[in-house]
Amino acid sequence: MTVTSMPQPALPAQHLPRPAEEVVLGVDTHKDVHVAAVITVLGASLAHQEFPATAAGYHQLLTWGQSFGVLRRAGVECTGSFGTALTRLLRREGIEVVEINQPDRATRRKRGKTDALDADAAARAVLSGRATTVPKSADGPAKDMRVLRLAKESAVKARTQALNQLKAVLMSIDPDLRELLTRLSNPALVATCAALDIGDRGEAVFTMRLLARRVQYLSDEVKELTRRTTRAVRSCRPELLDLVGVGPDSAAVLLIAAGDNPDRITDEASFAALCGVSPLEQSSGKTQRRRLNRGGNRQANAALYRVVQTRIRWDERTQKYLERRTAEGMSKREIIRCLKRYVARELYRHIQPRATNPVPSAA
Repeated sequence: MTVTSMPQPALPAQHLPRPAEEVVLGVDTHKDVHVAAVITVLGASLAHQEFPATAAGYHQLLTWGQSFGVLRRAGVECTGSFGTALTRLLRREGIEVVEINQPDRATRRKRGKTDALDADAAARAVLSGRATTVPKSADGPAKDMRVLRLAKESAVKARTQALNQLKAVLMSIDPDLRELLTRLSNPALVATCAALDIGDRGEAVFTMRLLARRVQYLSDEVKELTRRTTRAVRSCRPELLDLVGVGPDSAAVLLIAAGDNPDRITDEASFAALCGVSPLEQSSGKTQRRRLNRGGNRQANAALYRVVQTRIRWDERTQKYLERRTAEGMSKREIIRCLKRYVARELYRHIQPRATNPVPSAA
C-alpha cells in the first residue's frame, strides 16, 4: 500500500527587524544656536537641523540625532566654551565626544562656508579619524580654578590701571603735596592718598583718594582670589605646591591646561606638546634640525617659564645644570627651553591622576 504524505501548510515568511544603522553626529556650536548634522558610517549625509542653545534644545538635538540610528560618536566644536553644556549631556548619555579644533581648510575652500557644512565637516572629521582629541570634562576643580584665575587677572589689570591713573593725577596737584607724595613707595603712596583729607584741596585730591581706595579694594580682592586658588590646588594636587618654584598661580594654570580629566593626555610628551615646550622637527635632506614650538597653551608655557626662572635663582641643581650647559656653548635662552621641557616632565607625574591600588581579596 502506498502511503501518501500529507501536504504541509506554507508558513508565512518571517521578516526579522533590521539592526539599526550606526550614525555619526557633528555639531557647529554658537552662543544662541547649535547646528547639527548626521551622517552614516559610509559617509552619506542624512540631515542637518538647527537647535536653540538651551537645556531643552540640547535634549531635542540628542533625540533628533538618535532618531536616525545608533549614535555612539559625536564631533563638537568649541567644547570648552559654547559646546560645554552639550558635551556634558552627550557624555552622560554614553556618547563618545571628540573635540573639533578647526575645520578642514581645503574642504572649506572647495565647498564654501555655512553652519550646516561646518557641522557636516565635524562629523566627517570624527568618521575619518582626523579628529581624535578628547575634550576636557569641565566638571571638577580645574573648572573652578579657571573662573578664579579669570577674575584675578581682571582684578590685577584694573589695579595696575588705577595705580597708573593715581600717579598721573599726582602730577597736577599742589607742588608741596606732590613733592611729599612722590618720595613714597607704591604701598605707602596708596595708603597715604586713601587717608587724605579733601577739605578745599580741589577735585584732583578727591580723585587721588578715590583711586587709592579703589587700589586697596582690588588688592583685597586679589588676595581673596589667591587664597581660594591655593585652596583649590591643595584640594586636588597638594604635592604640586611642594615642588621648587611652583606657586599656586603656576600650579593652577597647569592644572587648567590639563583639565579635570588629565588621563586623556597619554604621556608626558603629549603634556609637553600641550604646553608648547616640545621641539618640532624641521629637517630636510642633509639638514637635521628642530625648531621652537610656538603652539600649545601659551599660559601654561609662561607658567613653566616662571618655574624655571625661580629655580635658576634658588635651586642648586638647576644652577649646576645652567653652568654645565653654558660651558658646552649653549645660550641661556636655549638652556631655558631645555629646562622647561624637563620641568614639564616632572610636573606631568604629579598632574596625572593617582593610580589606585586594588584591594586584595580575602582568602
